[in-house]
Amino acid sequence: METGVPLSASAPPSLVKVLIFGDAWNGSYQRIRIADAGDRKGSIITLRDQMQMTPADEPRENQGLQANSLGFAESVIMGIAGSGPAYSVAASTATLIGAVGVLAPASLLYCGLIMFGIAFAFRRLNRLVVDAGASYAWVAAIFSPALGFFAGWALIISSVVFMVSGTLPAAAATLKLLAPDHVGSQGAVTLVAAAWLVTIGAVVAKGIKLSSYLQIGFTLVEVGVLALLFALAAMGFAPPPAHAFTTAWITGAGFTPALFASGAATALFAISGWDVTANLNEETRNGARIAGAGSVVAVGIVVLLLVGFNVLALWLLSTAEISHASISIVAVVAHKLMPHPWDYLAVVAVMLSTIGTLETSILQFTRTLFSMSRDKVMPARYGRLHPAYRTPWVATLLITGLGLALLFGSSCLDGIKTVVDDTVNAVGFQVAFYYGLTGLACAWYFRAAALTSIGEFIFLLAWPLVGVVFCLGTAVYSIPNFDLTTNILGAGSIAIGIVPYLWSRRRASIRIPLIE
Repeated sequence: METGVPLSASAPPSLVKVLIFGDAWNGSYQRIRIADAGDRKGSIITLRDQMQMTPADEPRENQGLQANSLGFAESVIMGIAGSGPAYSVAASTATLIGAVGVLAPASLLYCGLIMFGIAFAFRRLNRLVVDAGASYAWVAAIFSPALGFFAGWALIISSVVFMVSGTLPAAAATLKLLAPDHVGSQGAVTLVAAAWLVTIGAVVAKGIKLSSYLQIGFTLVEVGVLALLFALAAMGFAPPPAHAFTTAWITGAGFTPALFASGAATALFAISGWDVTANLNEETRNGARIAGAGSVVAVGIVVLLLVGFNVLALWLLSTAEISHASISIVAVVAHKLMPHPWDYLAVVAVMLSTIGTLETSILQFTRTLFSMSRDKVMPARYGRLHPAYRTPWVATLLITGLGLALLFGSSCLDGIKTVVDDTVNAVGFQVAFYYGLTGLACAWYFRAAALTSIGEFIFLLAWPLVGVVFCLGTAVYSIPNFDLTTNILGAGSIAIGIVPYLWSRRRASIRIPLIE
C-alpha cells in the first residue's frame, strides 16, 4: 500500500504525508494530502482527492455534504450561536458569581484569553485537514485512532447530554411567555422541551442553509438584546450600583489558584461551543481558512459579551438578588433597566439563544458521527445523507430520539434546576476533555515549526499548551467536586465509549494514522 506521495516533484517526500482511510476490505480509500508543518508561509492546506471508488460506488460529489453553503459571516454567527451568549450568561452567571464573587468578570476574561489558545489550535488544524469530524479527525491522524475515537465520542456524548440542559431552559422560557401558570410544572416543561427538540431536529435535517438562516435571526436577537442592556446602563437608566466597581473586577486582583479553579469549570462551559464552525468546514466556502477564522472571531465576541454582562449584573444586583435570580438573571437585569413588559425581551433572547445552541449541538453531533461513519469507525448507516438536503438525516434522527429519551427520563429526577445543573457540569467536563486533546494534537504536530519564530512558538505551541493545561486541569479538578450523577454523566459516559471503540476495532476499517 502506498503510504506517502509528495505534493509536487520538487517537494521533499519527508515534507508531505498522506492519510489513507476507509474500507480496507474492498479497496475504497479516501486520501488527504497534507503539507508538513515545516511550511511557514501559510500554505498548510488540505487537498482532499477524489475517493478512489469501486465501480459500484457513486460519484464523490453526490455523496458529500452541501459544500460552499456558508460564508465568513455565517461561520462567525454559527460560532457565536454555538456558545449562546444569552443562554450562557443565564446558565452560568449566578453560579460563577457564587463561586468567585466580584471577580467573575476577570474569571471569564482570563479563561477567554486561555481559550484563544484552543481556538488557534482549531484554526491551524482546520487548515491542515478539512474534515467534518474536526477534533476526532485531527486527533486520530496525529496521535492514534483510539484517542481520535474518544475525542469524537466525548463530543457526541456532550451533544446528547445537552439535549436536556438546552431544551429545558428553552421550554421554561416559552411557558413563561405563553403560559406562565405552568412554568413550575416539570411535566409541562418536559413536553414543551420535547416539542422544541423535534422542531429543531427537523430544521437541521432540512438543510444547512435553513439552519444558517434560522441561526442568523436568533443570534441577531440575542446579541441585540444584550447590547441594548449595555447601552441602557451606559446611558444612565440604571439604578444606584449594588456593588461599587473596582478594577479588580477586570484585573482579577485577589485571585488565588484555588479561587480561580473554583470558577474555571463554569467559565469554560460558558465560553464553549464556538468550535461548531470547524464541524461545518466541509460546508463552508474555502473551509480550510474561513471555518477556523470564524471560530477565532466568535470566541472574541462571546468573551466580550460574557464579561460585559457579568459586570452589568454585579453593578445592578446585590449578591442576594443574584443568588435568588439563578437562571432568570437576564430577565432580572432587564427589569432593572426597562419597564414591564419590555423586560420580556430578555426572556425571548434567552429562549432563542438556547434554541440556537441546541441547533449547533445537533449539527456538531451529526457532522462528527457522519465523519466517523465515513471512516467506518461507526456504523455506515449514521453517515447516510438525505439525497435532496445532503444532511446526515439518520444521525439527526438518532440524536433526536436519544434526546427525547433523556428528557423524559430526567423528568423523574427532583426538579428542573437540579437536572440542568448536573447536565451543564457534565457537558463542561466532556468539552474540556476533547478541547484538551485537540490543543495537544496541535502542539505536538507543530512542535518543530513552532521553533522557527516567536510568533509560531506562541500560536502553535505555547498558547495551545496553556489551553490544554487549563482544560484538562479543570476536568481533573472538577471530578471530586461533582456529585455521583454528574460524574456518571460526565466521566462515566466517556468511559462507556470503550464498548463502541472495541466494536470498531473488530472492523478492518479504522483510519490509518500516517502523520509522524
